[in-house]
Amino acid sequence: MPNFQYTALDAKGEQTSGVLSANNKDEATQQLRSQGYYPTSIEEEGKGGGKKAKAPKKARKKSGSKKSISFGGSRVKPKNLMIFTRQLATLIDSGLPLLRSLTVLTKQEPNPLLKSTIGNLADSVQGGSTFSESLATHPKVFNKLYVNMVKAGELGGVLEIVLNRLAEYQEKAQKLKNKIVSAMVYPVIVMFIAVAILVFLMIFIVPRFEEMFQETDEELPMISQIVFGLSDFMIRNPYFFPNVVYIFLVIGVLIILFNLWGRTKPGRKVIDTAKLRMPIFGDIQRKSSVSRFSRTLGTLVTSGVPILQALNITRDTAGNVVISKAIEKVHEAVKEGESIVTPLQASGVFPSMVISMVDVGEETGQLPEMLLKVADVYDDEVDNAVTALTSILEPIMIVILALVVGSVVFALFLPLIRMISTMGSM
Repeated sequence: MPNFQYTALDAKGEQTSGVLSANNKDEATQQLRSQGYYPTSIEEEGKGGGKKAKAPKKARKKSGSKKSISFGGSRVKPKNLMIFTRQLATLIDSGLPLLRSLTVLTKQEPNPLLKSTIGNLADSVQGGSTFSESLATHPKVFNKLYVNMVKAGELGGVLEIVLNRLAEYQEKAQKLKNKIVSAMVYPVIVMFIAVAILVFLMIFIVPRFEEMFQETDEELPMISQIVFGLSDFMIRNPYFFPNVVYIFLVIGVLIILFNLWGRTKPGRKVIDTAKLRMPIFGDIQRKSSVSRFSRTLGTLVTSGVPILQALNITRDTAGNVVISKAIEKVHEAVKEGESIVTPLQASGVFPSMVISMVDVGEETGQLPEMLLKVADVYDDEVDNAVTALTSILEPIMIVILALVVGSVVFALFLPLIRMISTMGSM
C-alpha cells in the first residue's frame, strides 16, 4: 500500500502535514476528511518531489485580523469582499449552482487578486472539494469567521442564508468603521487647510502690505509687527522650509516606530487599553468593540457554529487585546460548563446592559438573537456618538480656522484703519 504526503487544515484553520497509507489518492482524501481535516494537497511519496514528513506538525498560529489583504501588489479590501459575498448569495438564492455562480463572478470581478482567488475557488469546487474547504486554502482573503460560517451553512443546507448573513455582517461593520474614520479625519483636514491658508498669506499677501506700511513713519501695532516679523522669517530664512521638512520626517519616523512597537504584545496591550480609556473617543471605541463582539458571536452561533468554536473565532477577530482576553476567559468558563455572564461581568469591559441582556438570552435559550439585538443597539449608540462628536468638532474647527485667518487679516488691516482715521481727523 503506497504512502501519501499530505497538507491539510483542521477545524480551527491550522495547517497540519504528515504521511498516511492508502490505496489511492481518493481514499487518502476520505481518510483525512473522516478525521476532521480539510486536505489542501496530497501527493504520493516519490512522485510529489517533496521530502518525507516525519510527523504531523502544526503551523504557527496567526492571530488577529487585517483590515485589508495585500499580495503581489494587489489588495482585497473589506468592501470588495462584501460585494463578492452579497453577489454570490444573490446568485445562489436565485437558483444558480455554486460552481456557475463562481464562474460568473470570476468574469466580472475587477480586483486582480480577488478575481484570481475566485477562479481558484471554482477550480477547487469543480475538483470535488466543498466550498468551505476551498475557502480555507486562502486564509489571507477569507478569515476563520468566513470559513466556519460557510461550513456551517453547507452542513445545514442553508448556504445562501449564511452568505446573506455574512454580507450583512460585513456591511454593518464597514458602515461603522467609515463613520468612526470620518469623525477622526475631519479635524485633520481642517487643520491642514488652516496651515495651508496661513502659509499662503504669510508668503504672498503679508509682504505686499509690509511694503506699503514701510513708507509711513507711524509705529505699527504689536500684532502687526509679529505677523510681519514671522513673514520675513519665513521668506528670508533659507533653512525654514528644509527644517519643516525635517520636522515632518522626524514625525513620520516616530509614527513608524510607534506602529512597530504597537505590533509587539506589550505595546499592543498598552495601546488597546489606552484606546478604551481615552476621553470621548474611548467610549466610542468601547461601544464599537462591544458591537463587534456581539455581532460576530451572534452571527456565528445563529449560523450553526458550535459555541466554543464561535468564541475562538470571535476572540481572534476582536481587534482589541483587552476584549480578546475577556473573550478568552468566557471561552474557558463555557468549556468548564459555566455561564457566559460571570466572566463577562468579571472582565470589567462590558457594560451592565450587555451583561443583563446576555443573561436573559441564556435563560430563555435565545442567546444568538439577544447578541444580535445588543449589536444593533450599540451600532445605533456608536452612530449617535459619532454624529454628536462631529457636530461638536465642526464649530470648534471653524472657530480655530477663523481665529488663524482672522488674526492675520486683523494684523494687516489694523494699521490701515489707523492711517485712514488719522487722515480723516486732519
